[in-house]
Amino acid sequence: MAFSLTFPSTAWGLESFGPWSLVALRSTLAALIAGCFLLAARAPVPERRHWAGLAVVAGGVVVGFPLLTTLALQTSTTSHAAVVVGLLPLTTAVLGSLRTGERPSRTFWVAALAGAAVVIGFTVQQSGGALTSGDLYLFGALLVCAAGYTEGGRLARVMPGWQVIGWALMLCLPFAVAGSAVALPLEPVRLSAHGVLGLVWVAAGSTFFGLYVWYKGMAGIGVPRASQLQLAQPLLTLAWSVLLLGEEVSAAAPLAAVAVLVCIAATQRTGRRRAPRPLPAGETGPVRS
Repeated sequence: MAFSLTFPSTAWGLESFGPWSLVALRSTLAALIAGCFLLAARAPVPERRHWAGLAVVAGGVVVGFPLLTTLALQTSTTSHAAVVVGLLPLTTAVLGSLRTGERPSRTFWVAALAGAAVVIGFTVQQSGGALTSGDLYLFGALLVCAAGYTEGGRLARVMPGWQVIGWALMLCLPFAVAGSAVALPLEPVRLSAHGVLGLVWVAAGSTFFGLYVWYKGMAGIGVPRASQLQLAQPLLTLAWSVLLLGEEVSAAAPLAAVAVLVCIAATQRTGRRRAPRPLPAGETGPVRS
């Protein structure tokens, strides 16, 4: 639900801010919110070994995905972008399986591939057989976001999910402030209620709260399986694009979104197998009688 409002809110934000200003302000505001929570909870600074993973989270979900999708939404509709991003679950599942050692069943992969095939078919049909510049931005966003999701889900096993995104945002705060200072004078600013509300939501709702519950869920049921729940996002975003933006949705868009929802049911009904991990030096396995 939180992520499904991201594209409509971004479209609103672009009514008041340029793309670079919107992304920089989004990261700055989200980091300030996260900083308040970290201070209030007296959260411990992560260990040195976790900072590389936090940097991947920051680069993927705090900077890369927001920037690339914002650039894409200058030429693509939110309904089109929503269905293209339906490829994100499969991308995340593949990276998550490689990174965490989880081994979903064959049925899981068949369903995930079917959902991805629907998305690819929709993209080609909507673009007349050729990819647009907006699609290239969106496909780039898929890769960096999947890496950020995977690493965040892994880190959420050793620290609370809100601290994962909180420290990733704090890592980006100096760059976000500098980016805001550079972009705001160079891009036009036309403040409106829609623009401000869109900025507030993508910062507080999508970036901080959304990623907090997302990483918490990934830690609970595993990265590949959790990733497939995001196949529901296109259908929800399509509804918001009509209700909030007045967009006209082609007949293929809701059909594609419903098709990937069917794939969700299949992926969630399958079990998962975890590859055995070598035990740390000096530890032994469970004693068997």
